[in-house]
Amino acid sequence: MAKNGIELRKTDTILEDLNRLRRQISERAHELFRHRGGQWGDALSDWLSAEHELVWKPAVELRQKDGRFEVLAALPGVSAKELDVQVTPDAVLIQTEHRHEHNADTGIVHTCELKAGKAFRSVHFPAPIDPNSVKATYQDGLLQLTVSIAKETSPRKIAVAAS
Repeated sequence: MAKNGIELRKTDTILEDLNRLRRQISERAHELFRHRGGQWGDALSDWLSAEHELVWKPAVELRQKDGRFEVLAALPGVSAKELDVQVTPDAVLIQTEHRHEHNADTGIVHTCELKAGKAFRSVHFPAPIDPNSVKATYQDGLLQLTVSIAKETSPRKIAVAAS
């Protein structure tokens, strides 16, 4: 279902995407380890360097009001059609692949702090949500998701008929 050009996908779990990303980071960290000559002692640095090379985390804000959660994610320079948003009953996963390149026509770049590459951010909700209620808008580099908190269901007694 597309809302304002943003494709929303309901899924049972985001673990598959998280595991795929973890494998990519692990493989890159191992490459960094081998490049250092296979010397032990700096595995955390290798992992953090690999993570920094492969993924950037957009800044987010999560707030709750009037039975809803609102997630704001800063994704400057990304178009709505580049966004992949997955929603589960307890989390949202925001992904995009964004390119930022320099060429000789634009002059010499002395400083560039613009993010490029794969953005990957999951936000866990403090209470279950209704994935069917998600509304998404994207304007001026800010993704806004609004979702209703799931109605609490109370246990009900089921009559068992003897056969």
